[in-house]
Amino acid sequence: MRTTHRVAVIQAASVPFRLEPTMEKAMRLIREAAAGGAMLALFPEAFIGGYPKGCGFKTPVGARLPGSRDIFLDYFAGAIEVPGREIDRLCEACSEAGVFAVVGVIERGESTLYCTVVFIDPARGLVGKHRKLMPTGAERLIWGCGDGSTLATAESPLGRLGAVICWENYMPMLRMAMYGKGVQIYCAPTADDRDTWVSTMRHIALEGRCYVLSACQYVRRGAFPGEYDCVLGNDPDLLLMRGGSLIVSPLGELLAGPCYDGETIVYADVDPDEIIRGKYDFDVVGHYARPDVFRLIVDEGEKRPCSST
Repeated sequence: MRTTHRVAVIQAASVPFRLEPTMEKAMRLIREAAAGGAMLALFPEAFIGGYPKGCGFKTPVGARLPGSRDIFLDYFAGAIEVPGREIDRLCEACSEAGVFAVVGVIERGESTLYCTVVFIDPARGLVGKHRKLMPTGAERLIWGCGDGSTLATAESPLGRLGAVICWENYMPMLRMAMYGKGVQIYCAPTADDRDTWVSTMRHIALEGRCYVLSACQYVRRGAFPGEYDCVLGNDPDLLLMRGGSLIVSPLGELLAGPCYDGETIVYADVDPDEIIRGKYDFDVVGHYARPDVFRLIVDEGEKRPCSST
C-alpha cells in the first residue's frame, strides 16, 4: 500500500530585530501548515532572530565605526537560547498542531551567536540542532562556526531528517556526511534566492537520492527598522530576498516551486518508496561508492575552547 506524507516549506519573512512578533508569526505559520495537511514544516535560515541582509554593521576592514557595537547589541537581543523559553513555545505549537518543525534560528551561545537549525518533534519536543559549520562572507563577523557535534539528524514519521544551511550545501564533504547518515528528507534553509540555487537543490536530490526541501525568506527593506544600516538601499519596496522556496523529488524533479511571488507555504506529497526506487541505480554511500579509493572521516566531537580535566 502506497503511503505519502504532506510536507510544507514556509516562505515568509521574520519581523527583523523584533523577537516577540517573529515568535507569534512562527507559531501561526505552524498552525497554518497543519491546516494544509502538512506533517512537516521547514522554515528559512535565521527565521527566528532574523537574517540581516545588506547590513554592514558599520565595520569596514580594520575598524569599527561609531554605532557598530550597538547594532550588534540590537541583533543579539533578538537571538534565542537553545533550549530555552522560545524553544518551549515552538514545541508547544508543534504539539498542538501535530507538526514536526525544522526552524532556522539565531542561537545565543554565551556571548557568541550561531546560525542554527532546530528539530522539533510534536511528541518529543526539541530532538536536535545543527549549527552552521562555516558562515559565509560577512556572516563570519556576526556568527561563530559550529563543529561536528551538531551534525544532527532526527527520526520522524516521514523518515530521517537532516539540515544543511545555505552555502554549507556547496561543501561536498558535508553533503557526503549527511548522505552517510541516511538522510531521506534533506532540509536546506537558505538566504540564497539566486536562479542557480534551484540547480543546486536538484543536483543534491539526484546525488543523495533523497527529497530536498529548501526555504528562503521573502522580505522587503520596509520590514526592517527605519534606522537599519542597509547598504543595498533604503527604498521600503526594495526586495532584499525574493524567496525561491521549493521541493524536489529523489530523481531531481521539481514537485513544488520555486516560488518568487511573495509570502506563501509551498506543499508537496512525499513517498518514501520513491527514495528506494531512486537508489536502484545510484546509491552514493552504497553500491555506487568506492571505499577502496575514497573515504570520508568525520570528527563529530565537541570542540570546547576551555575544559577542565
